[in-house]
Amino acid sequence: MKKELVFYTNPMSRGRMARWMLEEVGVPYRAEILEYGTTMKAPAYLAINPMGKVPAIRHGDKVVTECAAICAYLADAFPQAGLAPPPADRADYYRWLFFAAGPLESAVVNKALGFVVPEEREVTAGYGTLANTLNTLESAVSSSPYIAGEAFSAADVYVGSQISWGLQTGVIEKRDAFETYARHVTDRDAYRRADEIDGPMG
Repeated sequence: MKKELVFYTNPMSRGRMARWMLEEVGVPYRAEILEYGTTMKAPAYLAINPMGKVPAIRHGDKVVTECAAICAYLADAFPQAGLAPPPADRADYYRWLFFAAGPLESAVVNKALGFVVPEEREVTAGYGTLANTLNTLESAVSSSPYIAGEAFSAADVYVGSQISWGLQTGVIEKRDAFETYARHVTDRDAYRRADEIDGPMG
């Protein structure tokens, strides 16, 4: 018997990243749409994710939260989709997937919140400065067709989502490399299906 795959999300959340990944994987899943402040904080969902945040997936008896982890898990759970390089070739895949989940996420969220790390505390922040983070990201997306080399992977789902959202909201400055990469990786049927399901961002 196949394990049931359940996706917990809200269309106005980071769940859009996981939705895209699920559409790339191409296996059946059931979505449960949760609302902020009510079902997202209800006991039934807190048993899935005590943080009371989305997205999360339940695959059989396994629960995975955090977008980067969901992308990596689904790529491994469904290898037929070809969304992860062979283990021996995963250095860039892991590097940029977790760069986007760590330094990039922190840097752009801090910018969105209007928080600037004091210069004397930059050494303490995992990302240092927003400028350095964006310069590093620009170099990464300019060096090959996809973030981890010649083939599209789960890392492109995550990195591409971060860049696309950042460009749309203005927290990532418009640079030719970012816009070119975002157009390239989102020009996919799975992305269009996910976007149609979740609808406009607001």
